This record gives sequence, structure tokens and C-alpha cells, in this order.
Amino acid sequence: MSSLFKMAINKLSILIPAYNEEKTIELILDKVRLVNLENVQKEVVVVNDCSTDATVERINAYSSKHPDMNLKLFSQPFNQGKGAAINRAIQECSGDYLIIQDADLEYDPNEYELLLKPVIIADADVVYGSRFVGHHPHRILFFWHSIGNKFLTRLSNMMTNLNLTDMETCYKLIRVSIAKNIEIKENRFGIEPEITAKLARVKGIKIYEVGISYYGRTYEEGKKIGWKDGFRAIYCIFKYKFVK
Repeated sequence: MSSLFKMAINKLSILIPAYNEEKTIELILDKVRLVNLENVQKEVVVVNDCSTDATVERINAYSSKHPDMNLKLFSQPFNQGKGAAINRAIQECSGDYLIIQDADLEYDPNEYELLLKPVIIADADVVYGSRFVGHHPHRILFFWHSIGNKFLTRLSNMMTNLNLTDMETCYKLIRVSIAKNIEIKENRFGIEPEITAKLARVKGIKIYEVGISYYGRTYEEGKKIGWKDGFRAIYCIFKYKFVK
């Protein structure tokens, strides 16, 4: 397995958009740091989206405490949204593949190997981590959120001719050379249907999906996405069917 890892990927860039995550940022950085990917370097690119709490201070303190982590911090000049932060991180990263990692604790970095497996075995270009398939644990939260996510995924599939089960997932593993050639226009959560539509148009692209666990947050615990983002996602699904 180790030789296959080395052949398929030398460096994984872990992109973390962060906005007011002082309660969890050190915890997620710990999880990322402790993940052991044999023969694969890790590069952590954090983009602070103009946080108003102690997020930056916590990141700087963590970086000083763990100088060998290869952690890079970039700050947006003003709050622009998750999409803009991810776009900045894509431009700054230097790995062979990237994975998007939210700064909260909803997704488990210990499952990076699950997403890397199709890269190792089948030279995948893109791997989506689905919250709706597989045997992994899922926190039970909002019925209408799950219905909304499945509706958006089905609508997206109709426009892209893909058969994903979770288009809205945070965990997207993408070959960096492909990601850097995608022009991202959405600044907020519209990035999910936008990037899916644009990946689907890449000629000869190999897209896979694997099941992952999900430890969701409530709004009281810091969840930020709302119904307005759902309507924006519908708009983006149709828009990026036709707009490059």
C-alpha cells in the first residue's frame, strides 16, 4: 500500500476556510496533524475569512507550538464567504491533490484514507465523501435539511448527468491541477453546485464517491448555512449548467 500511495500522491493540501471558529479550530488542527498518511506529505492551508473572534490568535499559537506541521495562514481583507475563502486556498496550495476541510468538527480527518483510496486504485481525479451512503456513523439532526440536501443533489445530477448522492458535502478531494483551472465565482455556499457543475464539464474526468461519517452541528453549536443558501444553491445549479 505504501508504494501505491507514493506513486499516486506525494502531497495532500488540506484547505480550511475559517470564520469565527475559535472554539474548534485547535481541535480540528489537532485531528489533521495526527492523521498518518504513509509517504504522503500534508500541507495545511487555512484562510481566515476576517474573523471577529480569537480564531487567528489560536491558529498562530498552534502554529508556533507545532512548527513542523507545514501550516500556512492567509487572511481575507474583509468577510467574503466560504466560497471565496476556498478559492483563495486553492490558489495558495501546492499539493498534488486537495481536500476541503471545514474548521468545525462535522467531518473526521481520520477518513482521508477513504477518499484517497480511489486515487490509489483507479487514479481518480475527484472523490466526493457522501454522508448518505455507507455504514459510517451519522449524527441525527434535521429531517428537512436531509430532504433539502437530497433534493439539491438530484437537481444537480439532472443538470450535470452525474449520479452523486451528496453534492453538498464538504469533503471533496480534487486533483490540484484541475482545481486551479476552475474559475470559482460564488463567494458563499453556492460554491458546492458551482464546482460540481464545472468539474462535470472537464473532459475525461474520473469522479468517484465514498461513504463517510458525519458529526453535524446545530445552529446553537455554530452551524451557519440557512434556507437562503438553499435557494441560492438552486439558482447556481441552473446557472452553472450554462455559465462557464
